[in-house]
Amino acid sequence: MTDDTLSLVLFSGTDDKLTSAAVLTVGAAAMGRKVNILLQYWALDAFRADRVHKDHGVAPEAGPAGIELVQQHGTEHWSELLRQAKQIGEVAIHACSHSMEMFGIAKDDLDPLVDGVEGVASFFMEVDGPLTFI
Repeated sequence: MTDDTLSLVLFSGTDDKLTSAAVLTVGAAAMGRKVNILLQYWALDAFRADRVHKDHGVAPEAGPAGIELVQQHGTEHWSELLRQAKQIGEVAIHACSHSMEMFGIAKDDLDPLVDGVEGVASFFMEVDGPLTFI
C-alpha cells in the first residue's frame, strides 16, 4: 500500500515547468498530502539565492507563442507558490548532492526554500508511491 505523498524530481529549470511543479505542490499540500521534492541539475541552479527571481524562460517546445501565453496568463512566481505550500502543508525541498557537486554549489548559495541536501538513495528511501519527473 502506498501513502499519499507526492514525490517530485525537478530537473528542468524553466519557469513554466517550475510553475507547474509549484502548482502541483500547492494543490497536494492543500489536500493534506506530504510533498517531497528533489532538485537536480537546471532546477537546482534556478534555486540559487541570487537567481531564484531571474527569468528562466520557458521550455523550447513552447516557442514564441508559448512565451506570450505564459506572460499573459502568468500566476504568482513559482518560488512564492512553493513558500505558500510550505506554510499550509508538509513540503520538503532537497538539493541533490551530486548536482550540488557538479555545479559547485554550497548549501549557503541556495534560497531558504531549500531545506537541505541529500543523495538520490536517501530520496528514494522516502518515496513510497509514484514519482514524477519535471
